[in-house]
Order: sequence, then structure tokens, then C-alpha cells
Amino acid sequence: MKPALPGRRGGAPNILLGIARVACGRADGIARFGTTREAFLASLAPLLAFPLVGGALLLAGGAGLAGAAQLLATICALLAPPVLSFEMARLWGRRPAWLRFATALNWCQWVIPVVAVLLLGILAPVLSVMLEERTAVAVTVGAVGCYALWLHWFLARHALDLSRLRAAALVLIVNFGTALLVLGPALLAGS
Repeated sequence: MKPALPGRRGGAPNILLGIARVACGRADGIARFGTTREAFLASLAPLLAFPLVGGALLLAGGAGLAGAAQLLATICALLAPPVLSFEMARLWGRRPAWLRFATALNWCQWVIPVVAVLLLGILAPVLSVMLEERTAVAVTVGAVGCYALWLHWFLARHALDLSRLRAAALVLIVNFGTALLVLGPALLAGS
């Protein structure tokens, strides 16, 4: 008898399959993500690696304080959603489901650039026939933003088993809180 391959059975972790299924609105894809601290940290590592390398390059290139500030803002933008969503999940009694939600959210962030490239390559040219090119690109970027919000809502709704309203509240609070944490210091420094 052959041993079962990881990721081939119902709920076994298989990140790529999980991302693809969630990206298409299939809630069963959420079961493909791990529920451990290690799984969460593994999902966070690639998201943090790119800004750390970019920040190191900025600092090595002489960007100094501006480069350090940009690096810290990016790290804050990446870490604020898990922290804020954890507190909301705890508040609503969904703490046991939070690790899978946060892991899935981190991995599914990689879908957004793919959707952006596809929409900019397909939708923007089609819309530019009907609209001014800048307007067509703006509408396309807006569509990507709406997809990103929907993806976050979908994951909150199904991974945390929240009502539609609570999932929407989580998305609004997490995104607004993240924006406030990232942009707030710059706005305060400018005033």
C-alpha cells in the first residue's frame, strides 16, 4: 500500500491549493492552511523577507533615516493586521480559529499582485477603449482594492466563522487601524 501524500486528503495542508481555492471563493480551501504557531510564522516569513532586504538595500544605499522609517512602516503594516485581528477574534470568542485565519490571510496576500497583473493586463485595456486611460487604470486599481477587501472579508467570515456584519467590521477595523498605525506618525510629524 502506498503512503498517503501530504496535501492529497481533505484537510491536509497544501498551501498552493488552499490559496487557489480561497482566491476563487471556495471556503474549503481554508482547511489547507496550518493551525500552529509554526505555520503562522512560516506564512509571515516571506512577507517580512522582502521589506527587510529592501530596507537593507536602502540603508546600504545611503537612505539613512528615511530608509529606516520606510522599513519600520512596512513592518508595522505587515504586523498590525495579525495583532488587531487577534484582539478582535479574542473579543468575539474565536481565538482557537485565529491561527488558521492569520496563516491563510498571510498566504492569500500573494494572490493580490497576481490579480492586479491580470486585471491591469486585461481589464485596463478593455476599459481604455471606453474611458480615458488614466480613468481606466484607476477603475482597475479600484477593482483590485475591492477584491483585496473581499478576500479579507471572505477569510474572516469563513476561517473565524463570523457573521457577515462582524466579518465586515473586522476588515474595516483592521484596515483602518493598520492605516492609522502606518500613516499616523508621518501625519503627526508633518503637522
